[in-house]
Amino acid sequence: MNAEMNGVDEARRSNQLQNINSLEEKIDYVFKIVVIGDSAVGKTQLLSRFAKNEFCFDSKSTIGVEFQTRTVAMKGKVIKAQIWDTAGQERYRAVTSAYYRGALGAIIVYDITKRPSFDHVARWVEELRVHADNSIVMTLIGNKSDLVDKKAVPTEDAVEFAEDQGLLFFETSAFSGANVDMAFLKLLEEIYNAISKKSLEISNGKLNGSTDHSSLKGSKIDVISGADMEISEIKKLSACSC
Repeated sequence: MNAEMNGVDEARRSNQLQNINSLEEKIDYVFKIVVIGDSAVGKTQLLSRFAKNEFCFDSKSTIGVEFQTRTVAMKGKVIKAQIWDTAGQERYRAVTSAYYRGALGAIIVYDITKRPSFDHVARWVEELRVHADNSIVMTLIGNKSDLVDKKAVPTEDAVEFAEDQGLLFFETSAFSGANVDMAFLKLLEEIYNAISKKSLEISNGKLNGSTDHSSLKGSKIDVISGADMEISEIKKLSACSC
């Protein structure tokens, strides 16, 4: 019986890897998102949960910049999300600011149990506005929502700030996975809507005899969105790398 079950598991895993390899060969678009915020707010854990559905209890602070990917399929297109995990420590901020360029989306993370991490969000948003493209789509995430008893940042404060700054907002738990996919996929949806609008404007310009492509400058990376983003890249890891 166990041998039969093991055989089924191996076959299933083999099919998953074949599907992933097939997707890798057919990627239509690649796009870049940066995840920023103070140190120890859970940026790496959020990314690990979204990209690999993993949570590591022995996670260490990110040094410099790392990135992970998730590949999704929708409406006959295959998109690889390249998500950059930036260090929150002050000494690395000069390094990470260079990585904002070319990003279509940004996620600013704070820890709901640490008020200073929320108070610093305004500074992170300002840094994005200085270094990133002015059309970048931003999402504010209050992480560690599972620690309700230790909550130090009222949801109302975050909602008010997000509305004032024009940000999307979610409270998530990298530990339980609550709202993590929803937050990332909603960001992708908004990016896609913005890019589709630009593409439509260019198409209309062509129909009107215009050849001005300046409005798409810096937007060569496309995004596909929607509720049926279901195929994620699963990497074989010998040990937890988050």
